[in-house]
This record gives sequence, structure tokens and C-alpha cells, in this order.
Amino acid sequence: MLFAAIVFIITYALMLGIPKYRPWIALCSALVFIISGILSVPEAMACVDYNVLMMIAGTMGIVSLLIESKMPALIADIILEKVPNVKWTIVSLSLFAGIVSAFIDNVATVLMIAPIALEISRKLKINPVGMIIAIAVSSNLQGAATLVGDTTSILLGGYAGMNFMDFFVYKGRPGIFFAVELGALTAASLLLVLFRRETQPVSSRERTVVTDYVPSILMVSMVLGLIIASMLEGMPAMINGYICMTLLVIGLIIRALHDRSLDAVKKVIHEIDYDTLLLLFGLFMVVGGISKAGVVSAVADFFTKIGGGNLFLIYTIITWASVLISAFIDNIPYVATMLPVVRGIALTMGVNPTLLYFGLLSGATLGGNLTPIGASANITGIGILRREGYEVKNSDFFRIGIPFTLAAVIPAYIFFWVFYSTL
Repeated sequence: MLFAAIVFIITYALMLGIPKYRPWIALCSALVFIISGILSVPEAMACVDYNVLMMIAGTMGIVSLLIESKMPALIADIILEKVPNVKWTIVSLSLFAGIVSAFIDNVATVLMIAPIALEISRKLKINPVGMIIAIAVSSNLQGAATLVGDTTSILLGGYAGMNFMDFFVYKGRPGIFFAVELGALTAASLLLVLFRRETQPVSSRERTVVTDYVPSILMVSMVLGLIIASMLEGMPAMINGYICMTLLVIGLIIRALHDRSLDAVKKVIHEIDYDTLLLLFGLFMVVGGISKAGVVSAVADFFTKIGGGNLFLIYTIITWASVLISAFIDNIPYVATMLPVVRGIALTMGVNPTLLYFGLLSGATLGGNLTPIGASANITGIGILRREGYEVKNSDFFRIGIPFTLAAVIPAYIFFWVFYSTL
């Protein structure tokens, strides 16, 4: 167990120190667990959740096609036609970013919506820093709302055996979706206060022209397919992954036939985030290794002792520790590592792990909004602003990010305790 713990600590330290090589560090660490005999090759391969990997890859590809079709940009244009001033523009674009990110990667959401905000700021001759930051933190917020909203959601779904509809209604109770939306409404109200002086009128712009409706159909089909699969009994264990990958293949075939070229197909395949896929592939084996070696059980026992067997205290520790930790490190390896720990804590205490799962996911997803480096969407938004020549101070981010995080986390924290503490 000591050897496995040391390997894991070194692995995590290296991933934090040289994030560019995280996938290869995770894979090398997995190889160490195999060579050392902690895991056999079949055991290591069995630790990998291929359903999760296929869901992520398929969703990424479909999202790439959807962004290229310009459908999200058209919807944003329609929203802008309905708002009276800059304050409501910021809130509306932020809410729209949140809705989009419930189905589309957070970084992709920022890349889609930030240019719209920049165009508005240029027309009105206003500073876009606050507007872009609001869009970035809102995109992080909604990632936990649905099964396909974020990699961490897919990880939880795969580990806990949750399907698409479980995020809406779980064990007869309102699911995580409603906790996230409660936080979103609270955070939107906060944005109205923060930007209360931005009352310049906004004129509508020319609507974006959608170039291809097939990706929109594919996205809707994916959501419907996941819903139907969640309602049917006896479906294959990897049905969600099959649905996402099948629809992606269909989309690529249609695009190739339409363009009579493979260039667009190659572009979509190239834009899939293989670093994340390889990172998760390696992490699944690493976590499997430390679980088999007893490290996860030892950590779970440690947390249980700290909490004194008090469910409320342990839930509080997991939620708020996840917020703080995710403010500085990537939440994907953190959640992948903590899921079995949380399950171990629940088993030790003899309670249902759902409350702790939801506390972990909400804290890890929303904690990234505390700092400029806490989430990829924040880094992307700040990068866009700097390329446009705008200086983004830490104080500019903290003015929005910290109160936004608290406004989103606290309602969700209370919501989960009310509905799941007695499960």
C-alpha cells in the first residue's frame, strides 16, 4: 500500500508541475502499477470505463460539427434582439452560455460566445472584461447539470451507474440539474447587481446564417437517445457510449458525402481532445491500482475519522474542500480519484453515497470559478481578452468569480442536504 501511495503522490505532483504532459504521466504511472504486479494487464484494462471514453469522444465530435454549423451563434443573435441594455445583455449571454455548456464543452462554449460579447463591446465602446468573465464562470456552472455537460459529470455517471434522466430525477427526488439551476438563478441575480450601472442601450445585429442543420439534429438526437436508453431495461452497459459514437460517425459520413471530401472529417477528428481521453485512460488504471492496494480504503477511513462519523460534517468537508482544491488544480483527475474515496467513506459509515457524490461533483465543478486558473474556460476567456489587448487583473476576476461561486455553491449545498441526507 505504501508503494502504491508513493507512486500516486509522485504522479499527481508531476501532473500539477508539468500539465502539458499529464496524459503521458498518467499512462506511465499505470504502467508502473502493471510492472510492479499490483495490477495484471487484464485487471488494468478492466479498470478502464470505455463507456465514459466513448461518450466523451462522441460528444466532442458532435459539438465540433455543431459549432461549425453556427447554430449557437444564431441563437445568441436572437437573444440579443430581445434585451434592452448592456446589463441584461451580460446576464442573458451568461445564462445562454450556461445552457449551452450543459450539453457542450465549457471551453467550446466560451469560444462561441465570447466573440459576440467582443463585438457588442466594440460597438458600444465599453470594456468587455467583465462581460467575458461572466460568460466564462457561467459556462463552468452548468457543466454539472446534465450527464453530457462536463467530463466530471460523465465520470460520475459512469462510476455511479447514473443515466441521463438520473440527473433530473434520482431515486424519486429532484436531481442535480435542479440544484445547478437554483445556483444559476441565484448567480444571475448577483450579476444583475454587479453590472447594475451598465445601462447603455443595445442595438440588434445581423443574424448569423446557419450553414448546416444536420449537427443540430445530431445533438438533439443524442439527447433523445440518451433519454430513451435511460428508460429502457436490459440495455447494454456501454449504450451511452454507443449512442454518442454512432451519431458522430453518421455526422462524419453525411459531411463527407456533402463536401465530397474528407477534409472536414479530418478536421473534426483532429479537434477531439485526445489528451483528455488518454489522461482518463491512464487515470482509470492508476485509481484501480491504488484501490486494489488499499490506499483508497485508508483515505476513506481517514476522512471518516476526521468527520467523527457525522454525515453532515463529512458532506460539508467534501463539498467545500472540493471547491478550494478545484480552484487551483484540474477537476478531472481530482474527481476521478475522489469518486472511489467517497464511495469508501459511505461504505464505512453505512450510508448511501449519493449525497457525497453530488457534493463532490458540485464543489469540484464550481470551485474552478474562484480563481483565473481554476478552470479551462476561465483561462480561455482571459486569453481571448489579452489577444484583444485588454489587461485582466486578478481583482477583475475575483470581483465576479468569488461572489458568483458562493452564490452558486451555497444553494446547491443546501439543496442536496435537504433532499439526499435521508436517502
